[in-house]
Amino acid sequence: MTTEWLYINSGKNDAYYNMALDELLMRKIERNEIPPVLRLYEWEIPTLSIGYFQRIHREIDVEKVKDYGYQLVRRKTGGRGVLHEQELTYSLVLPESYENMPQTVTQSYKVLSTGLLEGFKNLGLDAYFSIPERKKSEIRSSVCFDTASWYELVVEGRKIAGSAQTRNNGVIMQHGSILLDVDIDHLFDMFKFTNERFKEKMKSGFKSKAVAINDLTDKQFTVDDLYVAFKKGFETGLDMHTTEYRLTEKDKEELEVLIETYKSDEWNYKR
Repeated sequence: MTTEWLYINSGKNDAYYNMALDELLMRKIERNEIPPVLRLYEWEIPTLSIGYFQRIHREIDVEKVKDYGYQLVRRKTGGRGVLHEQELTYSLVLPESYENMPQTVTQSYKVLSTGLLEGFKNLGLDAYFSIPERKKSEIRSSVCFDTASWYELVVEGRKIAGSAQTRNNGVIMQHGSILLDVDIDHLFDMFKFTNERFKEKMKSGFKSKAVAINDLTDKQFTVDDLYVAFKKGFETGLDMHTTEYRLTEKDKEELEVLIETYKSDEWNYKR
């Protein structure tokens, strides 16, 4: 049965606005003020987002982030570091009680990512869900796209979208990156490695495990193409009908408070 969702195309904004708006939507769902929401957005300034549990000084070269003129923000979700630059980002916010939504994170992740699968199909890409067979001895870096997790999207054996999910007070929020292009050199420069040789080894491995959309096709897609493909993809994959939502003045006031939290050192350097 088709369900009613809200849709927000919030365009380009800075890192703090983007994370604050995802949290605002979670709070509004918790207060039963709105139905589920699909949001698509971009990053006004290239940003390194780090997972909620990442230890910033151990894993991130903060000075290099500043040298590049990038922003840095800690996400509410877990996972590893992501460079947000040439991409479309999505977020899905809905109650845990949503009809037929699995209780486990892994299974709900698969259900919600069906919209991503349909979006890639709309671009003519043969994407499928990953079911990793990771060896215990496998070494991973602090970079998000280093390896695919359960039910992330893969094309030609390489990860093409990275997502993370959090649950709080009966609300699910899943967001993730859909890579159009990626600057691998800049990405790896912002992470700490024991030595340059190990860094180059991990960078080489990354290229075999992750891929951006425009590296897979002769057609050079634009972000505008992604908005169309993935809005339609989520509507098809989750059997939803969407209505555009515009933030109210009250929303904007609450958002400004949350933005200050995401700007703060207390939040970003808490670990």
